[in-house]
Order: sequence, then structure tokens, then C-alpha cells
Amino acid sequence: MYLYFIRGENKMKNLIILSVIVIFAIACSTKKSVVKDKSGEDEETVQDSLEYDMETFDAKFESWYEMHNSPAKYRSLEYYENWNKQYVSVWNNKAKTTQNEFFESIVGYDPNEEYGFELNHKLFYYFQYVENVLKIKIMSGGPKVVL
Repeated sequence: MYLYFIRGENKMKNLIILSVIVIFAIACSTKKSVVKDKSGEDEETVQDSLEYDMETFDAKFESWYEMHNSPAKYRSLEYYENWNKQYVSVWNNKAKTTQNEFFESIVGYDPNEEYGFELNHKLFYYFQYVENVLKIKIMSGGPKVVL
């Protein structure tokens, strides 16, 4: 950076400009560090705020699901998780080994992850939709669901 000073009347003006430049240079060159302590409580809040969503490639499923989604038919979370693990395992195996176009996409369901009631319920009903409405058998010995 080059500075030059004009002699005479502008000495005070130049001194102010020089002071501003020096202060600006010092302010820009100092390092500021902030240390933030994250407690376990914050981590729990972040984990609790995770939300999962299910995307299907069949537009008719959403309306079918709304018609068949009734709290009177609800089962336990464990019930849905148990069936979803079985269905996903068979589905993904078919996606890897068969030439059936319907099973070409892998279902990204981790049995060790907690997805909650709503997603497990919806996924279970998607499998029921495929088997009972589209008449595409996923696995034998599945649950007998009254739709």
C-alpha cells in the first residue's frame, strides 16, 4: 500500500485518512475466534428434529393411502417395523437379481434407524398397495390385511 502526503492545508485531513487506514488494517488483520460449547442436550434436540419422508413413483398411491389410512386400523410401531424389514429385504433382493422393471429401485430403509410411526405405517401400506391393488407379489406369507 502506498501513501503520499500533500504538504500544507491538508495535513489534518491526511492524518485522519492515515488513522482510518491504519485502524482498518488492524481490524482486518486480527483473528477472532469463537469457542462454542455444545452440550449433549443440543445433540438430542438435533436428533429429535430429524424428519424422514417417503417418495413413491406411483401418483395413485397417495390418494389410495389417504382413503385407507384410518386410526381404527392402526397396529403397533413394532408390527410395522417387523413387516417393513421383511418386505424391504425381499424387495431389495428382487431389485438386485430380477429383470422385473417394477423392482428396479432399491428401498433405502435401514432397519437400525428409527423412522417413527408415520413413515413405517406409510411404507407398510405401500407394500400392501403393491400386493393388493397392483397385484404384484412381493413375498409369500405376508400379513393378511383388511383394506
